[in-house]
Amino acid sequence: MEHAVWTENLLNAVLQLGEEGRVTVDFVRARRTKIGFKRVRPNVGAYWTPFGNIRLNTLYYSYETPFDDLRIKTLIIHEARHLQQGIITALSVYGELDAWQLEFAVYHRIKGRYPHPAIAELMALPLKYDRDVLKKAATLMQAYAGKGYRVDLLPLYPLDREIRYWVFRQKALSGTG
Repeated sequence: MEHAVWTENLLNAVLQLGEEGRVTVDFVRARRTKIGFKRVRPNVGAYWTPFGNIRLNTLYYSYETPFDDLRIKTLIIHEARHLQQGIITALSVYGELDAWQLEFAVYHRIKGRYPHPAIAELMALPLKYDRDVLKKAATLMQAYAGKGYRVDLLPLYPLDREIRYWVFRQKALSGTG
């Protein structure tokens, strides 16, 4: 199957997932996001690129993956959310929590369950700028995806907020501000 036809068929399948699917497909089409394949470590289903593309891990997905496979569709929603967030937010635990909660809310609505107890716990976390919540989120993500999912290397907050946190926290601790 030609890549453009495959991409269009995949996007049409994502459209069937309701409002989240529609928003994702509208965004992907408007941005002309390219969706492709690349083999990466086994703890990753898909990823976004700084160039605005989405790559599916060839360890799990190919042109032969059926369009009714829920995970390929929810991963497109997840990775498109990162592209919507922008690089600063996407490269943070906060951005990951936002994308994971979007992805697995759709998954739960369709399947009526979560794929793992850690995901059920993750879904109960509030999406907010709270360091304890975000540390717990990172732990739960690794409980599901494995330690090779290196969310622990990301700042908890988007980088601009992370820097402000450390600058003002240090001033408060030193008594200079």
